[in-house]
Amino acid sequence: MESLSYDVLLLLMGTAAVAGVVDAIAGGGGLIVLPMLLWAGVAPIQALATNKLQGVFGTLTSSYRFVRSDTVDLRSLRTAILATFVGASMGAVSVQFMGSDRLARIVPAMLIGVAVYLLAFPRVGAVRARSRMSHAAFGWALGTGIGFYDGFFGPGTGSFFALAFVLLLGYDLRRATGGTKVLNFASNLASLLFFALSGKVVWAIGLPMAAAQVAGAWLGAHLVLRHGAPLVRALLVLMSLLLSVRLLASAWG
Repeated sequence: MESLSYDVLLLLMGTAAVAGVVDAIAGGGGLIVLPMLLWAGVAPIQALATNKLQGVFGTLTSSYRFVRSDTVDLRSLRTAILATFVGASMGAVSVQFMGSDRLARIVPAMLIGVAVYLLAFPRVGAVRARSRMSHAAFGWALGTGIGFYDGFFGPGTGSFFALAFVLLLGYDLRRATGGTKVLNFASNLASLLFFALSGKVVWAIGLPMAAAQVAGAWLGAHLVLRHGAPLVRALLVLMSLLLSVRLLASAWG
């Protein structure tokens, strides 16, 4: 594609910074970034690949922030990290052969379910609860499954991971957000490697956006650590509903 003007590139960097804040708190940053990349004239497959590039830097930054604050224990998540990477790799390969059109009609109902559940049970995720399964079982079941979904389709991955952490491992929403970012990084990295090997990443756009993502993700992680469950809950509900509306509009438009 032709090189972008500096003002358009600066606009994309500002968009990436905002997306970094949102993604670090509740996920769904792609809802902000992808339309802007398409508006700037980036082809759809290149837009997806470039979004993964800047997303890798954002999730790495927020993951680092959560790990440094002792919100996330990497040792307990090592199986989930591996399983998510493997699942996302399989999903990124599978989508090339099967397509993901049907998911665009199914996923909105699942995201609405996440939002309704969080609204109906406001105390869920407010405090640590009893775990219903081991971290290893969680990793192989949910890490592989949601990782595959992220590589295959993607929208709402953060919401699904966060709710799974709360319901199955008993995490509060702050710890669930930290764990979600670590697994998001694993799935984003797997997808990015696949896109990079196929030459789909627009590095000249993605790397400046990645720098802006780092700043936004750092701020978003700081806000989670400071404000905790109320902020995460509000943004999870909002982003789940916005993603549902967008997917429904795309599927039925």
